[in-house]
Amino acid sequence: MSDAQAGPPERSASPDADIVNEAEIWRVLEGARGHDAARVREVLARARELRGLEAPDVAVLAGVSDPELIHEMFVAAREVKERIYGRRLVLFAPLYISNLCSNECLYCAFRARNVAVRRRALNQDEIARETRLLVEQGHKRILLVAGEAYPSEGFAYVRKAIDTVYSVRSGRGEIRRVNVNVAPLTVEEFRELKAAGIGTFQLFQETYHHGTYARVHVGGKKRDYDWRLGAMDRAIQAGIDDVGIGVLFGLFDWRFELLALLQHVRHLERRFGVGPHTVSVPRLEPAVGSDMAAHPPQPVSDVEFRRIVAILRLAVPYTGIILSTRENPNLRRETFALGVSQISGGSRTNPGGYAQGEEDEEAQFSVGDHRSLDDVVRDVAALGYIPSFCTACYRLGRTGQEFMELAKPGEIKRHCDPNAIVTFQEYLLDYASPATREVGRRTIEQALNELPEPLRSATRRMVERVEQGERDVFC
Repeated sequence: MSDAQAGPPERSASPDADIVNEAEIWRVLEGARGHDAARVREVLARARELRGLEAPDVAVLAGVSDPELIHEMFVAAREVKERIYGRRLVLFAPLYISNLCSNECLYCAFRARNVAVRRRALNQDEIARETRLLVEQGHKRILLVAGEAYPSEGFAYVRKAIDTVYSVRSGRGEIRRVNVNVAPLTVEEFRELKAAGIGTFQLFQETYHHGTYARVHVGGKKRDYDWRLGAMDRAIQAGIDDVGIGVLFGLFDWRFELLALLQHVRHLERRFGVGPHTVSVPRLEPAVGSDMAAHPPQPVSDVEFRRIVAILRLAVPYTGIILSTRENPNLRRETFALGVSQISGGSRTNPGGYAQGEEDEEAQFSVGDHRSLDDVVRDVAALGYIPSFCTACYRLGRTGQEFMELAKPGEIKRHCDPNAIVTFQEYLLDYASPATREVGRRTIEQALNELPEPLRSATRRMVERVEQGERDVFC
């Protein structure tokens, strides 16, 4: 191990001690050294049972370097993803409403002391305009993002923004579900988010390694590791049973981060009976005013990144794995087959970016995929996947424990495939270019033919209802 991997410094007991145990992570990683092909294949066979993997298994897969075994791992990840979620890929867009921030995170363009970024918080009219532009692209689901500080009205600004997004209509379009990525909240504030009708609350620990966390977060409330780590517990206590976690890969050793993230997953499962609805896998990308973002402390190669996605899919098979437009189109395509189940499209990471039509110096990080939503949709469909704009589970109460009971054995696919097809048909009729419409119709017909009866006939009837003018059809 390198010096950075030699182990953590001594720490006093803290509230997070039962969530992330660094000593145990190092012990498991050390114990996984030198396992042979038979052990790796044993782990892959267990993963195919859809029951997930424990830390020693994940450590074994993280240590694989043989190309043949890596290929077998990738094949297993694809099988697990398709057995759980089918061929659908959910599409969404981030909506940045503010880049105000009180934290000093050395890797982020939004950090408080970064004078290279012009600060901006959209007013409600501007938020409505951004939302309308997203609706007119064809989006139905957004991730509302704000820097970890708000205008003078405080947290009420976020609640008003959610109401504004839901109020926007344009033609037949609307945003049907708002997911939220904002600063950690109190239980009472989480209750307010729940009352506002959000879907998933998303928050990344960034790095689970205590020493690295302290080095890269040098100002603001985000310095408090335990307060951030406990956010998901508070959210679930407040009634938000769909939560999303993630790591900013590149800050510390990715093998450590995977095992720490798994510890977080298991903590949520033990305490609440519900694991994370989503896991995000952002990599550190260049950001204005950040030398660290341009030169990651522990860079993750494309090959390693693909392994991360595959291992996550095998270890936590029920979770949605989210890939953003940080990555370039080619790498995004490659990860679709490794376990990614949700992607952003046509994204802007600066407040007002959709109205401007391009990124500027207010962006949080550099985007690697600059294609329009229509281009992304056409590409996804041409690869044989079903672009999905579905939000049915949220509105039917298939969240939290109920969702997990369907996802873990692969039963959620009975809903995901039909709803993906129907929402894709909506998109083709209302927003798609002629080229995308042509590709999409072939994809839908193929997907329908692959459905078993009587699900195929029921889905065809749903598609026909959409063709006749009905919208928001789901099962």
